[in-house]
Amino acid sequence: MTDDRVRYEVDADNRIATITLNNPKQRNSYDAEMRDEIARYLDIVADDDDLTVVLLRGAEGVFSTGADMNNAYGWYGDERLREEQKAGARGPSGQKKSRPSQRRRLTVDRKSFGFYHNFMGFPKVTVGEINGYALGGGFEMALMTDISVIARDTKIGMPATRFLGPALGSLHMFFHRLGPVLARRMLLTGDIIEAGSVEHLGIFTDTCDADQVTARARYWATKAAKMPADGVVIAKEAFRLVEQSQAYQGEEVASYLFHAYGTNLQFSPGEFNFVKARAQHGTKEAFRLRDEHFHVQEPH
Repeated sequence: MTDDRVRYEVDADNRIATITLNNPKQRNSYDAEMRDEIARYLDIVADDDDLTVVLLRGAEGVFSTGADMNNAYGWYGDERLREEQKAGARGPSGQKKSRPSQRRRLTVDRKSFGFYHNFMGFPKVTVGEINGYALGGGFEMALMTDISVIARDTKIGMPATRFLGPALGSLHMFFHRLGPVLARRMLLTGDIIEAGSVEHLGIFTDTCDADQVTARARYWATKAAKMPADGVVIAKEAFRLVEQSQAYQGEEVASYLFHAYGTNLQFSPGEFNFVKARAQHGTKEAFRLRDEHFHVQEPH
């Protein structure tokens, strides 16, 4: 089944494929179906000898706000759990059902992180056209692209750490690409910052004004597409070998395992429980309460 929330276009003359997240009403957040559709298109590009570059972008000036948290249960493939929880359903032991089993979490998380690992090690050149927001999984994909063009006013960060804790997985990638100081700051606070504030660190290939992002991303895609296709594939495999030996060794197991344990947190009095707040007040109000809880006034 195709999903019109993900668009796929090919510029055969320039050997460039474009994948566009097309869910602008939700700032191009994505659910499991959208992620699977992106993966399907990436497989098409990987298998096409006539394509050298894939350009990943978001519709209407926003890259992506990451995983759609309006339907957390949907990520674990069990919509029944939401209704059972509302109805107070109980399992075979008589205990009230409240969350997916760790078995389900590990199975789903293995697939989820498999997507990110495959994207990070993709055999063709990946170019990110990043503007508006790049949060959560959107931020991860922005960091994973080979060549990233980002607007200075783009909001970047991992706000999910504020309700799941910093052990979200992909920790090796954050430390390697952000550096240990910035990685700790962003993961331990959940801060959302503007890309321009870290421009001097060289995290992204090209940091520019918002009205230049589309043209600059197309420039880099066209430039990379002129490289010998076989040489690109060989280089990408060499890059992956170097990164695996220097930075990512063990991540394929560690990332999804940390995530599965992290989503099974218990909250002490005074700590913010996003899932509980969402159930009581709805998603929009839960986000407002989250930001209110974590706001700390800086000293003058």
